[in-house]
Amino acid sequence: MAEDVKELTDEEVRARIIRLGFDGEQSRFARFCELLRAGLPRGTGVALRGSVVTNSRWEDGTPFDAKGPRTSDLDVTLVGRDVMEYWHEAAYYIPGLHTKPLGDKDPDIAPGLNPLREELQRLVRRPVNFQATSDLILFARDVLFGQPYVTLIEAAKDS
Repeated sequence: MAEDVKELTDEEVRARIIRLGFDGEQSRFARFCELLRAGLPRGTGVALRGSVVTNSRWEDGTPFDAKGPRTSDLDVTLVGRDVMEYWHEAAYYIPGLHTKPLGDKDPDIAPGLNPLREELQRLVRRPVNFQATSDLILFARDVLFGQPYVTLIEAAKDS
């Protein structure tokens, strides 16, 4: 199978994500998506980024879970205005466009979303981080910085 995510079909990328991030369990991946749909504001888009998509850390090229089983995290990107309102004002890299990550290191920057994030961590038995961004920033990270993503839930057109 090709290693570069841009050379893979959508089905191959999804299979890689399920194999790496969800212990190969389609049902766990489906439940993950269900919990996101139910727990986020209506119209919120959801994408996975990072080494679960590429099987290579952006910073140093090491493979997903290189430090052992379930050591790599899932980087969940949330797209939409409503979901950005969960973050405290000081928790933005770019105000109104791109937040800092919500994770175990900073669980208080978006306290209304942290219970969902923790529930997802229990489900996948690995760290999960949330970051909210605009669709423009998500697109730019892919095209300009070579940080591809996979859309799990399409954002509403007006979000």
